[in-house]
Amino acid sequence: MAGPLLNRVVADFKAAATGDKTVRLKDLRGKKVVLYFYPKDSTPGCTTEGQEFRDLHARFKRQNTLVFGVSRDSIASHEKFRDKQGFPFDLLSDPDESLCRQFDVIREKSLYGRKFLGIERSTFLIGEDGKLKAEWRKVKVKGHAQEVLDAATNC
Repeated sequence: MAGPLLNRVVADFKAAATGDKTVRLKDLRGKKVVLYFYPKDSTPGCTTEGQEFRDLHARFKRQNTLVFGVSRDSIASHEKFRDKQGFPFDLLSDPDESLCRQFDVIREKSLYGRKFLGIERSTFLIGEDGKLKAEWRKVKVKGHAQEVLDAATNC
C-alpha cells in the first residue's frame, strides 16, 4: 500500500492517544499536524527524536502546528515514556499498525541477521487544509525536528 500523496488530502484516521484521548485527523483541520513515526519507546534514537520535538514544541505551537509521535507501543508504555521525557505533546498508539500502513512506514528490517517487520522512522507534515505538505523517510534523528519546524513555518 502506498502512503498519502503530496498535496492531496490525507484520509481521516482515529487513534488512541496519551492522556486518555482519541485523536481524529478530521477534528484537527485548521491546524498543521506533524506525525512522526518511530520504532519503539525509550530506545536511544527514539528518545533523542522525541526530545528534539519537545525542545522545539513552543515554536511548533507558534506555527499553529500540533506534534504527535506514533509507534506500535501500548498507551501504558507511551504514558511512561512521555512522562519520563516531559513530552508536551501526545503519543499515538498503533498496535494493529493501521496508521503505520496508511502512511506506508512498515519495512523489512534486519537485526543481528534476523529479519522482521518494523517501523521505518518517518515524518509527515499535514497542512491546515488536511493536505500532505511534506514527508521525510529514513529519517536521521539529529536536527530532524528543526527541519520539520522550518517546513511548518513555510507552509
